[in-house]
Amino acid sequence: MVKLSVIVPFRNVRPYAPDTLRSLRANSADFGKGDIEFILVDDFSTDGTSELLERAEKEIPGAVVVRHRRQGGVARARNTGLDAARGRYVAFLDADDWAAPGHYRELLAAAEALGCDFLRTDHVRSTGRRRTLVRAPEGRRGTVLDPRDAILPAHRTTAVDYAYAWAGVYHRRLLDRGLLRFDDGLHTAEDRPWIWRLHREAASFAVVGLTGVFYRRGVATSLTRTGDERQLDFLRAYDLLVEETSRDREAAALLPKAVRTYCAVIHHHLTGDRFEPRLRRTLRARCAAALRRMPGDLVSQALDSMDAERAARLRRLRR
Repeated sequence: MVKLSVIVPFRNVRPYAPDTLRSLRANSADFGKGDIEFILVDDFSTDGTSELLERAEKEIPGAVVVRHRRQGGVARARNTGLDAARGRYVAFLDADDWAAPGHYRELLAAAEALGCDFLRTDHVRSTGRRRTLVRAPEGRRGTVLDPRDAILPAHRTTAVDYAYAWAGVYHRRLLDRGLLRFDDGLHTAEDRPWIWRLHREAASFAVVGLTGVFYRRGVATSLTRTGDERQLDFLRAYDLLVEETSRDREAAALLPKAVRTYCAVIHHHLTGDRFEPRLRRTLRARCAAALRRMPGDLVSQALDSMDAERAARLRRLRR
């Protein structure tokens, strides 16, 4: 059986894909034949990325290209990769990021040693030539933990706020249970309901101090830098997060965290400058509706816990 499947969605990333593919090739040298596979999902690229992937399939041991006939977005592309994955463990990488040499060997070794459902890691943020270490928000390292115990408290950044799917590795039993699949059709924030689902439903996880993934910031083609209609999908993602959490057996304890996080994200988008005027009006209207459909007492509680400026802005919008 394949030991590790690494799923990488590609969509019009021609300037960055060569770095990503070189890093996969370097990592392949640490594995025996058939021990690792790189599932390269081409989400209907039109800028020459497809040709790079054709070459990579021939040159990188374990590389397999899967193509979409039309653009589906990162959630669908990751699901396509999951459908093709044969590994005992599954990892993700974004096509404009890269992995350090030896990263997947170390990641797999840590996962096998701890034996938990999923493993989370630190990462390195790359902005131009600047490198910044970003630590997963969990102080207990190298110890198997209950994922539920890492959701709260509501007022502090916890493991569910560190939603990067590529900062970790996941045992196949989660895939067999359906917990690794992303909500098809979400174009942004697809990892938010996904990470909450893992923390609510998985039996065990751990955090280790590996720093082998380099997360490239400031990419002009990244959806996080593009103020189009797809960015509004964060509302659908957080609606889903709140809805699923409301059905949890410990909803009374967990919902305040979910609602407070949603409110904070709404404020973040309202104060950004990426949207043109027409879309900003749509954003405001949809955010106002989101604030009104969440449990009123939990929204009031969340706003009371925020600083005065953020709370006042959201209260005005909620009226």
